Amino acid sequence: MALSCELKAELRSIAHSIVDGGKGILAADESTGTIGKRFANIGVENTEDNRRAYRQLLFTLAKESKIGDYLGGCILYEETLYQSTPDGVPFVKLLKDLGIVPGIKVDMGVVILPGTAGETVTQGLDKLAERCAKYKAAGADFAKWRGVIKIDTELGIPSELCIQENAITLARYATICQQNGLVPIVEPEVLCDGTHDIATAQIVTEKVLAATYKACSDHHLYLEGSLLKPNMVIPGISCSKRATPEEIAAATVTTLQRTVPPAVVGITFLSGGQSEEEATVNLSAINAYKNEEGRKPWKLSFSYGRALQASVLKAWGGKEENVDAAQKELLKRAFSNHLACLGKYGGDSEGAAGGDSLFIANHQY
Repeated sequence: MALSCELKAELRSIAHSIVDGGKGILAADESTGTIGKRFANIGVENTEDNRRAYRQLLFTLAKESKIGDYLGGCILYEETLYQSTPDGVPFVKLLKDLGIVPGIKVDMGVVILPGTAGETVTQGLDKLAERCAKYKAAGADFAKWRGVIKIDTELGIPSELCIQENAITLARYATICQQNGLVPIVEPEVLCDGTHDIATAQIVTEKVLAATYKACSDHHLYLEGSLLKPNMVIPGISCSKRATPEEIAAATVTTLQRTVPPAVVGITFLSGGQSEEEATVNLSAINAYKNEEGRKPWKLSFSYGRALQASVLKAWGGKEENVDAAQKELLKRAFSNHLACLGKYGGDSEGAAGGDSLFIANHQY
């Protein structure tokens, strides 16, 4: 079914509101199990009350803080979408009052793809349309679905099968979302696990993005009402040769120029296990980068989870008296990444966990 002109206009408006003006996304869509691991690191029990208290901390900065100038969207987990403050104010309303668009993670995680050397495909297409309609009614205006691609040159992965299956699944998810009024974030993440160099990462990322947008074209995705959430092109975490921000920027921008249609509204990079500071510095380098082609027709922004929350969690520690300090950490990181979207971050924002490694092997949400 073709999208109406009115629905296209709505999707396009939502997508722009998330990334225009140097804004990005706070990814607060950790599953119950994943948030439990984060809590364990700070000695906090993984209970619904503690999860609610922590997410409330993220969503209750004062409007005068201008957090809505730095964050255009926030991805929620299903539990969080329906939670409220003790006073009965829905979290969705808190976000909208700050000028932040609520979103929702809609995939059901990865499963092993038969016939491969342990590669995966993401599940959750069954009854997705029904869930999207329900989430839209609850106040969500965009959605996220993550595909996972591994690099292992010895095993010959990623395989063509894995790339194609994830591309088609992402395209099907995205068109289902648009039919139900949700802007889809298309997220084909090439993991940084491994010993591969930046050249290999670029080759694989180009192949993955090209396949993804071929599938999106085949499924008639309305590109002007969509966002992309890719990895930056960086060497494997175990590669002996590290890359400079300028090298990462060159490889990333070149990859995007070769594969991503200019009609896509915004590119909201995932942090992929980089430290808070690395993710911000590299984003700024990408926005500042200029090459002979010079074309960067999309908003180049961020959709960070760990790289926006590590310092927040460390400052909070599960204690009510630390809420103000934790919120200041969130504001600091959000403002730094806002500057990075403009290519103007000077690398001068120290956080409670700014330089800590956030890498998690074979990361799952």
